[in-house]
Amino acid sequence: MESKFSANERKKILQNLSSKEFDILIVGGGITGAGIALDAASRGLSVALVEKDDFASGTSSRSTKLVHGGLRYLEHLELGLVKEVGREREIVHKNASHIVLPEKMILPIIENGTLGEFTTSIALYVYDYLAGVKKEENRKMLTREETIEKEPLIDSPILKSGAQYYEYKTDDSRLTIEVLKKAAEYGSLAVNYTEVTDFIYENKKIKGAEVFDKINNEKIKITAKYIVNATGAWVDKMRTKDKSLKGKRLHHTKGIHIVIQKSKFNLKHAIYFDVGDKRMIFAIPRFNVVYIGTTDTTYTGNLDNPDITKEDVQYLLNAINKIAPTANLKIEDVDSGWSGLRPLIHEDGKDPSELSRKDEIFYSKTGLISIAGGKLTGYRMMSKKVVDIVRERFKEDYNKSIGKCITKGIKLSGGEFKFEYSLGALVEYADKKYDEAKQTGISIENFKNLFYRYGTNIDTVTENAYEFYNQSKDTEKSWLKSEILYCIENEMVTKLTDFFIRRTGMIFFSINEIKPILNFVADEMATLLKWSPEIKQENLENFNQEYLHAISFK
Repeated sequence: MESKFSANERKKILQNLSSKEFDILIVGGGITGAGIALDAASRGLSVALVEKDDFASGTSSRSTKLVHGGLRYLEHLELGLVKEVGREREIVHKNASHIVLPEKMILPIIENGTLGEFTTSIALYVYDYLAGVKKEENRKMLTREETIEKEPLIDSPILKSGAQYYEYKTDDSRLTIEVLKKAAEYGSLAVNYTEVTDFIYENKKIKGAEVFDKINNEKIKITAKYIVNATGAWVDKMRTKDKSLKGKRLHHTKGIHIVIQKSKFNLKHAIYFDVGDKRMIFAIPRFNVVYIGTTDTTYTGNLDNPDITKEDVQYLLNAINKIAPTANLKIEDVDSGWSGLRPLIHEDGKDPSELSRKDEIFYSKTGLISIAGGKLTGYRMMSKKVVDIVRERFKEDYNKSIGKCITKGIKLSGGEFKFEYSLGALVEYADKKYDEAKQTGISIENFKNLFYRYGTNIDTVTENAYEFYNQSKDTEKSWLKSEILYCIENEMVTKLTDFFIRRTGMIFFSINEIKPILNFVADEMATLLKWSPEIKQENLENFNQEYLHAISFK
């Protein structure tokens, strides 16, 4: 069975959601919920998923955008976690190689820092061993001179030496979307902007949910044999709704990231550096910008849109100016920022940076299964744990056998390349695809941005762009129109914010390019989604609020 993942199919999907009992209903459309949907659907279970906002609109679009091996877990001797997530990152890389790419990291070692040369060397050796790192990506220790040669900007008086190792960079929200698209191919039904208002019970056991569709202002009921609460930062709110919030609870910490043009901070390599207050910070080049993060502070405010304060931004700027003093970055140099929440498991007496990133599963007497904590890198194993629990319950409750997890070998949407992966082969393939597209006048830089966004699905975008270009001879508008069409028909883009924030990431990495095209995108979406003038205006106003939030620290 194949299910479309289109905004124009929302009504049909909602009708199907209310028409039968599903094996599993997942509440939450972040990376964990998406992973559970793919795992369950690929095992043959009927799957429903609802998300109260857009997919990946919580933590799954606001992380450091790294599928990393958990180097910092060694400090807390969480060796099992390092081994698991280290090996998982290679699996995620192989299954989504268009959006999970190797990134060489430079780790500066500073005077009076948390990490010394000997401890760093040992830690990275253990890390490489536990994570099963490929030989060519093994750690390499560097002298002060070698460190500066690789990254001239970090010529700080406090620099003693350095190390080189590898992580994998990604686009967290796009990874989530690609997982959901693949789950839809296996028959999963997922819909955004559908909020669970109440749970449905039968003989004190949870059997479904009453759901409000925010787009059409309609209510539906979805019933399922098993309900999974995968709402990330909102897990405890769902547990409260189920009247089962007891024992362990979440501890929210806030992390912010800032974005700076390379013209102001031309970092050549990603760096992971010591701040001197037991915190480590990343600075990562991405296309024409560098993004820096993250802070780690306890957060008790509104969960939907955590703030970005001047103090947060200045903390990051102070940190980067200390390791790269010639940069002399100021708040006015920052283009935009984002703020996200980590839903960690609370431990009395521990600071936010000391809390474990391990995931944990909670069970309620009603049968609600809740999963919290964890990291982006480990989403597949977290999903497997949840579906394995459902598998056992199926055996007990229905005497029905469910298959084992097969997601290790499932290529995600956009990652279905036919060749044996290597970075060189991927670049060669991208060049070939550009040769097929360049007659429309698109620059190689703009095309590569799209290729590393959509992977093998670039063919669909290119085909439509050609058609629009033949009609208008306008390169920019033809490709933009094609991308909008693709995202609506294949990625359930429903609002302007979906497109600019979570499908393209423009509000984060190219915020200054939005205003010239904003009205064009709004007009195209209004036509394709049949918006009234009022809905179009509402979308523009909502986007403007998000735009202002991204620069609210200025």
